[in-house]
Amino acid sequence: MSPVTVIVGTSIGGVRTAQGLRAAGYDGEVLLVGEETALPYDKPPLSKGLLAGTSSIEDLTLLTERAAREAGIRLLLGRAATGLDIGTNTVTLADGERLRYDDVVIATGARARPSPWGEPRGVHVVRTLGDAERLAVDLRRGGPLVVVGAGFIGAEVAATARGLGAADVTMVDPAPVPLSRVLDPEVARWFAGLHAGHGVTTRFGVGVEGIDRARDGLVVRLADGARLPAATVVVGIGAVPQDGWLRSSGLRIDDGVVCDRYSRAVGTEHVHAVGDVARWPHPRAGELVRAEHWTNAVEQAACVAHNITRPRQPRAHAPVEYVWSDQYDHTIQLTGRTGGRLGHLTVPGPDPDRSFAVLYADAEGTFTGAVTVNWPRALVACRQAVGTEAPAAEVRDRVTAARPRTTTGARP
Repeated sequence: MSPVTVIVGTSIGGVRTAQGLRAAGYDGEVLLVGEETALPYDKPPLSKGLLAGTSSIEDLTLLTERAAREAGIRLLLGRAATGLDIGTNTVTLADGERLRYDDVVIATGARARPSPWGEPRGVHVVRTLGDAERLAVDLRRGGPLVVVGAGFIGAEVAATARGLGAADVTMVDPAPVPLSRVLDPEVARWFAGLHAGHGVTTRFGVGVEGIDRARDGLVVRLADGARLPAATVVVGIGAVPQDGWLRSSGLRIDDGVVCDRYSRAVGTEHVHAVGDVARWPHPRAGELVRAEHWTNAVEQAACVAHNITRPRQPRAHAPVEYVWSDQYDHTIQLTGRTGGRLGHLTVPGPDPDRSFAVLYADAEGTFTGAVTVNWPRALVACRQAVGTEAPAAEVRDRVTAARPRTTTGARP
């Protein structure tokens, strides 16, 4: 009997694992199981291109029925997984069907953290295709928009809404600056200014107490007593791993599936996890990490595909962190460890009004990561330096070399 690999989850991690198995010469059966009925699709454009109407559903599709058939990947869509039995090597689906596996890959990702203030009509989260489509309908009806949460999703939605012509957009976050998890306060204030400069009202350092229905829409109540009228509210306050279906599996579940350095669920040989649902020991962080990054899911999928096809030569997952965000006409790219209490220095870019790089270093002056804005060449130099233990001053010289000598500029 030929081996069977069941992959649960049809976002980028699941699709790339299936494709990686075939590329590596895996000749067994590959089943790709997904809760949604839509063909597998890419999620980063949901808060950008799809919401703005510049990308279509077809543009987001990761795997067509024809491509799946030609690759020998069996699609089981609209079939949510409800249980995993590692004793009998089976995955149970919501309709009661049990799928036998030789290897199983958990790629169920994360879901948007639900609104703690309820979800009356007009309140949205953005995590699925359906979420983005419903939000797009409401945005096109017009009226004030309040975005709760100034992380990547919130910032992108606010920028996209302004690009669509929304005249009244307010972004609220209890943190004193946006993107506070990944940026130091100085750089984060620059991003706050970017949004303010594009007409977004920012209310940072104040929390939300409630979201109420009103005669003509919604009212967002803030902790300082302010009342913000809204036709639409977007709640972007993070994500939580979709691991609830694994609670009775016997796996170690702790903010995701806890894995070893080979992305195998601890204590198992044939259960693997990729993407947002996986936690594994990151060699540079020195602790368990769960990374909600597109590139991490892609690289971890390739690692798992290799380890399934070549179990005697397993490959450890040791990615170079990378994430990007498009806001207005700015492309923001991050690599490595940034923000927090790390030291930082800023290098002006080739267009001093629009581009720069912020380099981060630990207490010993070792380069740890960078944020670049509208400067691809600097990003390349920084990604190459992550994990090399290069001094930040040396990386600064490399980045400076990527800038025309005639450039002058100011810090953000």
